[in-house]
Amino acid sequence: MLIINPSSGKEKALQYEEQAVAILGKRHELVVVKYTEKEGDATDFAASACDGTYETLLAMGGDGTINECISGLAEKEQKPNFAFVPLGTVNDFARALQIPRKPKQALALLEDYHLQAVDIGKVEDRYFMNVLAVGVIAEAVYDVTPELKSKYGHFAYLFEGAKAFREKTPFHLHLRTDEEEEVYNDKSYMMLVALTSSVAGFEKFAQQAEVDDHLFHVFILEELSVQKTAKLIPDILTGKLAKNEQVAYFKVKDLQVASDTELVVNIDGDEGIPLPFKAKVLPGEIKVVVPKKA
Repeated sequence: MLIINPSSGKEKALQYEEQAVAILGKRHELVVVKYTEKEGDATDFAASACDGTYETLLAMGGDGTINECISGLAEKEQKPNFAFVPLGTVNDFARALQIPRKPKQALALLEDYHLQAVDIGKVEDRYFMNVLAVGVIAEAVYDVTPELKSKYGHFAYLFEGAKAFREKTPFHLHLRTDEEEEVYNDKSYMMLVALTSSVAGFEKFAQQAEVDDHLFHVFILEELSVQKTAKLIPDILTGKLAKNEQVAYFKVKDLQVASDTELVVNIDGDEGIPLPFKAKVLPGEIKVVVPKKA
């Protein structure tokens, strides 16, 4: 099955349809093409591909389309191998898996077909592939318009996050595991739960994270001052955030998150659900077509 979001990549997705069908046709007897028209279509299409008929699911679209496809495949007994052509602005999942962000090069991976079992996350009844975020700066990403993303790329998220400094207010955050182990109970400005190394387009943000280590990598920003931010940003860019004195960092397989403030968790860049919530890692849940070097 080939799922295409016609509006992704400045409407370039359709330009690669013929090439995608030709490459898939070398390996498969039949290629069924589906076009998304609205939110949720990709999830429905991907779920329908888990009936045992399909060997491969190829998606062409941005992070939202990829997330929907993974949501459709998650926790199904018979699911196809997953491949995707990243056509979004940030493409964190592709960055973490070393999948080329040029469509022709991404499609070429299907000629070789090397598979990698990849972890995904589950938060309540939703799934994610990259990150959960809580806090004022996390919510600032909702203000990033398509125009800003086109103009500044992933740096648009950094700009909007910086604006949120003016409204900075700490909130109490309480984290524990399913075994009732308390891992954090203090004030904070932001929490990020990363499944992959790339967050908001910064490929080394959580460089400790592997796509198959079965762990959440949790970063909690405990302090936020103009002076100390000067050190924070270079650490984000160079992968040293875990050692920053303003940040608490730890690794867990599951989380229960609560706060005394009304907050909503950001799930892979989209508005999610109110706190409190539970999240867990689904180890090796999806088999993804990746480059051999990955």
